[in-house]
Amino acid sequence: MNIKIAPSILSADFARLGEQVQDALEAGADYIHIDIMDGHFVPNMTVGPLIVEAVKPFTVAAGATLDVHLMIKNPERLIPAFADAGADILIVHVETCDHLHRTVQQIKELGVKAGVTLNPATPLNTLEEILPYVHQVLVMTVNPGFGGQSYISTSTDKISRLHHMLAARGLSHVEVEVDGGIKPSNAAEVVQAGATVLVVGSAIFNDQASVANNIAAFRKAVRDV
Repeated sequence: MNIKIAPSILSADFARLGEQVQDALEAGADYIHIDIMDGHFVPNMTVGPLIVEAVKPFTVAAGATLDVHLMIKNPERLIPAFADAGADILIVHVETCDHLHRTVQQIKELGVKAGVTLNPATPLNTLEEILPYVHQVLVMTVNPGFGGQSYISTSTDKISRLHHMLAARGLSHVEVEVDGGIKPSNAAEVVQAGATVLVVGSAIFNDQASVANNIAAFRKAVRDV
């Protein structure tokens, strides 16, 4: 199984962001994941389209995917700006979209792949009607807003139920992305449950080992799953 690794720059050293993104891509990262927070939907603020635009040349040169998670209220207002900045995938929350189908169509009409996500306490059935229209579903395995949190253990069952929901609808091509507390010690567990893309922040960008060694640890952890 081809499991994709998506380093999250939320945990990177922004004083040398380009260097860290390049390190991740040279180590074989498939995606670069950027978390956009507005201080309203989640209790933190991060970056905007300018950072997406700055990272884009690195992903283009490496043939990697720029994966942008919009943790913001009224995302339809800013979707064009993030599409123009170079996002390859734009992920919106079911909790923030009054008209989710319209928002997904807006993303796709801009030539960007559409993803949807939901908070840990939001049930999967809120996504049932939108699944045929998306490229990816992101399962949040921590409450969004901060990096470095611990994996919510009941998320494994949620990932498994999503995997079976997609299979039952003939949608096995839809990526199942997971984000929050993912480490080499639990990577095999989430992949066995059905995850195909692992968003990893502090377990890749840290002072304990190099970015390359940390990515290699994830590859080893899921190699035989």
